[in-house]
Amino acid sequence: MTHRILFVCLGNICRSPSAEAVTRAKAQARGLDLKLDSAGTGDWHIGAPPHGPMQRAAAREGYDLSALCARQVSVADFDRFDLIVAMDAQNLRDLQALRPAQGGAELRLFTDYAPGTGATHVPDPYHTGEYAAALALIERCAEGLLDQL
Repeated sequence: MTHRILFVCLGNICRSPSAEAVTRAKAQARGLDLKLDSAGTGDWHIGAPPHGPMQRAAAREGYDLSALCARQVSVADFDRFDLIVAMDAQNLRDLQALRPAQGGAELRLFTDYAPGTGATHVPDPYHTGEYAAALALIERCAEGLLDQL
């Protein structure tokens, strides 16, 4: 069975594209067949590549974000994906508000998959400047997610 997972953050230029790329690399290493994508709740960066500092932090750890392009999450995503993973509580609330009455995809916080970290959200490095720290947490969450599949 192919799992279909969408990662969502605010602008789709830092956290969610990183989560997509990290999870893809880790899934391939495990031989897992996943359909992965990422999106943002906002529309500010549609069509833009991931943020430069995030791309550089990811590249230092062996992840390539260069082919990714920001898009906005849509109601149709609730049918296209089995699981939609939010980077923080506000993203989750925005997704819950967008969710169609018939439900569709399961909604979860990414940090739900890394309870040992004590983190309740993936901090936005676009605002904090902590790209390496965000990436390290994303790696932990990705491992936990894959362990549960």
